[in-house]
Amino acid sequence: MSEPQPAPDPRGAAPGPRRMKPAQLLFEPPEATADPEHFFDLESIEDPRELLGRATELTLAFRAAADRATEFQALAAAQLADPSRFDRMPLATLAAQAEWTEDYAQKMIEFGRSLMRSSSALPGESD
Repeated sequence: MSEPQPAPDPRGAAPGPRRMKPAQLLFEPPEATADPEHFFDLESIEDPRELLGRATELTLAFRAAADRATEFQALAAAQLADPSRFDRMPLATLAAQAEWTEDYAQKMIEFGRSLMRSSSALPGESD
C-alpha cells in the first residue's frame, strides 16, 4: 500500500516536510461512538508520551483526509459547473448544495478545473 501524499496547496506553496506517517482512519464500532467520551480509544492511553504520539498521528490523518476530501469536492464542483454539460448546475444551486457561499463555490470550481488540467487522474491514483 502506498504512502498517502500531501494534498497540493491551492496557493502553490510547496508542502512542508512530513515527519510522521498519518494514522489510518478506521471507523469506530457503533457501541464505541455511543459513548461521548470515547474517541479512537485515546481515553484509555495513560502514558502522556504515547497519548501525544497517537493524538498527533490522528491529527495528521484527519488533515490528510480533509485535504483529499476537499480535492474531491473541487473536482465534483468543476464537473457539475462544466458549461458543456446539458445538466450544468447553476453556481447558486451548487453553493447551496455544498453549504458554501457563491464566492467560495466559484473558487472551488476554479481549483477543481486546475486539478483536472494538472492531472487526468483523480487525487491519489498516481500513488
